[in-house]
Amino acid sequence: MAEYWDGLKLFVTNGRHEIDNNSVERTIERTLCRPRCRSRELATIASLIETCNLNAVDPLAYLTVALTAIVNGHKQSRSDELLPWKLLSQVR
Repeated sequence: MAEYWDGLKLFVTNGRHEIDNNSVERTIERTLCRPRCRSRELATIASLIETCNLNAVDPLAYLTVALTAIVNGHKQSRSDELLPWKLLSQVR
């Protein structure tokens, strides 16, 4: 535990992160996943939404831009270009 103490102090005092993400998980599960959703998919969606929020990016706008790029043939080898903080100008 001692090796994680500094990170834990930062997490607790930062104020940007909730202590848990149960409310986010329940909301996503109710609206998107229904009973068939597996925890891995749920965690991926929650992580994507939280990453957008932490980078001041609207999640819906981000998904619209990123998925449109993928549908239009964006190369998988350049997927790092679709990260939320790299699409800031397109999603604000």
